[in-house]
Amino acid sequence: MVSEAELPHLRRCVELAGQALDAGDEPFGSVLVDGDGAVLAEDRNRVASGDRTRHPEFALARWAAEHLPPERRATATVYTSGEHCPMCAAAHAWVGLGRIVYVASSQQLVSWLAELGVPAPPVRTLPVNEVAPGVTVEGPVPELTDEIRELHHRFHRARS
Repeated sequence: MVSEAELPHLRRCVELAGQALDAGDEPFGSVLVDGDGAVLAEDRNRVASGDRTRHPEFALARWAAEHLPPERRATATVYTSGEHCPMCAAAHAWVGLGRIVYVASSQQLVSWLAELGVPAPPVRTLPVNEVAPGVTVEGPVPELTDEIRELHHRFHRARS
């Protein structure tokens, strides 16, 4: 269960997703927090550059691998606006990060995109635990889901 103390991290993910949207990118944002609750790093989606691997969750996994020892990675949490895609879930597990907390699930995103007539992505959408079964995953977070849904609707309406 997501605690009240964790909601500011999730709200920051929504803000970062909004910043991605403002920059012309798909609305995703993530925050890496250590076991003591200190924010270590954050990022937003950067796939508009043409590099479709520039997801914030992937960037945070790389940052953690470069800057944190394994024991610190294991106690860290990645808060994110949307459930990790298979690429990001694999990166998360490979570098040994701890828990994932997401605002909106991949299943929710797929249904929103279907409502908008957006074609399916080139990579199958899977729950994190189908890719990384050892990772603790929590979400969705209903208090913030509508905000993320609206960001995705804004992004895709602007494209149609």
